[in-house]
Amino acid sequence: MIGGLLKKIFGTQNERNLKRIAPLVDEINRLEPSIRALSDADLKAKTGQFRQRLDQGEPLDDLLPEAFAVVREAAVRTLGMRPYDVQMIGGIVLHQGKIAEMKTGEGKTLVATMPVYLNALTGKGVHVVTVNDYLAKRDSQWMGEVYRFLGLSVSCIVHGLDDRERKEAYGCDVIYGTNNEFGFDYLRDNMKFRLEDMVQRELHYAIVDEVDSILIDEARTPLIISGPAEKSTQLYVRVNRIIPNLKEDLHYTKEEKTRTVTLTEEGVAAAESLLGVENLYDPRNMDLLHHVQQALRAHVLFQKDVDYIVKGGKVIIVDEFTGRLMPGRRYSDGLHQALEAKEGVQIENENQTLATITFQNYFRMYDKLAGMTGTADTEAEEFAKIYNLEVVIIPTHKKMIRQDHPDCIYRTEKEKFEAVVEEIKELHALGRPVLVGTVSIDKSEKLSKMLKRQGIPHQVLNAKHHEKEAEIVAKAGQKGAVTISTNMAGRGTDIVLGPGVAELGGLHILGTERHEARRIDNQLRGRAGRQGDPGSSRFYLSLEDDLMRIFAADRISGLMQRVGMEEGEPIEHRLVSKAIENAQSRVEEQNFSIRKHLLEYDDVMNMQREVIYRQRREALQGGNLKETILDMARELLDEILAATTDEKSYAEDWDLETLSKEIQRLFGPGLLPSSQELQDVSQDELGEMLWDRIRDRYDAREKEFGEPLLRDLENYVLLQTLDSLWKDHLLNMDHLKEGIGLRGYAQQDPLVVYKKEAHELFDDMIHRLKEETVRILFHIQIQREDEVEELRREQEDQPMFYGPPEGAKPKTVVKKKKVGRNAPCPCGSGKKYKKCCGR
Repeated sequence: MIGGLLKKIFGTQNERNLKRIAPLVDEINRLEPSIRALSDADLKAKTGQFRQRLDQGEPLDDLLPEAFAVVREAAVRTLGMRPYDVQMIGGIVLHQGKIAEMKTGEGKTLVATMPVYLNALTGKGVHVVTVNDYLAKRDSQWMGEVYRFLGLSVSCIVHGLDDRERKEAYGCDVIYGTNNEFGFDYLRDNMKFRLEDMVQRELHYAIVDEVDSILIDEARTPLIISGPAEKSTQLYVRVNRIIPNLKEDLHYTKEEKTRTVTLTEEGVAAAESLLGVENLYDPRNMDLLHHVQQALRAHVLFQKDVDYIVKGGKVIIVDEFTGRLMPGRRYSDGLHQALEAKEGVQIENENQTLATITFQNYFRMYDKLAGMTGTADTEAEEFAKIYNLEVVIIPTHKKMIRQDHPDCIYRTEKEKFEAVVEEIKELHALGRPVLVGTVSIDKSEKLSKMLKRQGIPHQVLNAKHHEKEAEIVAKAGQKGAVTISTNMAGRGTDIVLGPGVAELGGLHILGTERHEARRIDNQLRGRAGRQGDPGSSRFYLSLEDDLMRIFAADRISGLMQRVGMEEGEPIEHRLVSKAIENAQSRVEEQNFSIRKHLLEYDDVMNMQREVIYRQRREALQGGNLKETILDMARELLDEILAATTDEKSYAEDWDLETLSKEIQRLFGPGLLPSSQELQDVSQDELGEMLWDRIRDRYDAREKEFGEPLLRDLENYVLLQTLDSLWKDHLLNMDHLKEGIGLRGYAQQDPLVVYKKEAHELFDDMIHRLKEETVRILFHIQIQREDEVEELRREQEDQPMFYGPPEGAKPKTVVKKKKVGRNAPCPCGSGKKYKKCCGR
């Protein structure tokens, strides 16, 4: 009650935001006549003047009114479009690093040009992030006219560009691209062996289009760069054969709310019998158990044409929120291989993670982040907590007049679809266009078959027809058009009403099911009623729909029985609609919890990633790593001394045998003092004696190889060792995360245990990095003097630590004696030569 009274007196937070922005819009409008009077040349010259003022220390915010007025005039001259005042408000919100919620058709693409131009004046580059390559290309060409007119460079990052083209593109003032391309380029950059091969600059400012889709819907799917692991695929086939023999409730239980499936005791016994093993939980069979669990998930939880499709002999993931295909993305941890076995297509080798990051952590690295979408307010809490982004709702240019009808609920899915077809038939006869929303490809095709039987011409838009997406959506407002869309694919493309359609009532939106997120339903509804157009919407539901069945069936079923429904008769009741909304709200909270949980775990990984990537970049920057290597050597020496000697005991009581072995393993033979030298020596004195000899040995190696070559070797060895250990560490972290949930049964907080054990794993990796780097550099040998000269000559074009050219065999640094491929590597790693220096 008090909150409501305060809102009446002071207005909502959103209203206060808009009031603060209003004077800026007035100032932009006051400047319009003087800016309009400028010639093209004078208007273009403004860019140079703005940059000069920035160089002289003027704040970017002070330039905003004039810069926005300049972009508005440039848009009029190049595109014939003049941004409205509400679009100015949206642009200011984006410049402030917030999310602008603007209804469909309000011109978000044009809105972005103003904050993009202003922030690009810094010369640091602005990223405009879109949901697909088509929109990135379209917007960079379309809005690029404004930027180029004002003297800014524009580029577009799309799939298929090589590193040279990417680097050139990232050097531009304005860069359009998809979230996947930006994220993967970041990961690839941190796997490069030369600074000059990195393509991205610092992450300065990004505007994310369809921000809810990218930062919320895709937040649970991390970007992963992987390489093949040396594992046979036959086990997937073997395990896949037994799964159809397992029966639900008897051999496994399924929990649809959490999308989990668990073997019962009978199920474990049946699997053991079918696979011919005594104990599936024997440590020797843990890999087999993992395969059984993943195969069970593939068969029970993942549906063809809903979660994935089979196309061209490949299993391709379908984005659950947009209905788009995600080629190149693979489920991790053997699940994708289990699906390939299930569908009888070629099973690709299981991959090992080489680099990974979530979109949550990638986008939080930008100095300033902003976003725009038609539907963000229902997820405002998540945007605030995860990304520190505030949502500001921008008023529409013209009043919304769309009619949103109450939901119609039927008992069965069959009755519901029959009613849907009947309504489409009636509207089609009138000539009104209808856009039908479904939640899966399977439902789209089912409805399509029913419409064909009725002779109603229509277009189907889903992941299987992704290439035609924009073209089909653009025509959805034409007279008599019937368009079926999965999860409102085609976002970003305006639906313009054809001649005479407004008089018929405009576009009608027909939802065939409620999505688990209200935001997705709002996206579908928002396709009608753009810019003051007439339109209408209605959702058809049944008690057999997933959302209703899992989350609201008991309550709604009881209510419908009390009302006394007959077959084919729908119910429209406020209590039913409220129950559905509550169910959606619960699912949204659950999904937020899952994403928050994922982020808490990935934050641990992210801190480690930042340390490794920073160390890697420092190594790539060249410079002299000698002191870094010697610091590592000194730390290792101190650890050995602490473990084998004791300041409080005599030298004869020390573990000199272990001391000798460790010193020889890391630094080579002949360094330990003689027994005579060890008499009456203290721990500190021994340490200094050993350290002097270790330093002298490294100085001697510097003279032997020559300083330039040893500096290159230091970089090469550190980078190669770091990459190898980091790859293994990622695998260990995957295994740790996979089993950490079981700690809850031991009354332990899994996240606390994960942080502790992840820290231990990381410390162990850093220790191994020091050991491996020091050991290799103290043991490595050059074969002949003429090879030293050859290596030096090669380094003039390509220093050794950069790695060989693509397709070339790497140069090997070996001892004088020829080493067999299967012999132990002479560097002392303990690995076979072919797996180590002979790679």
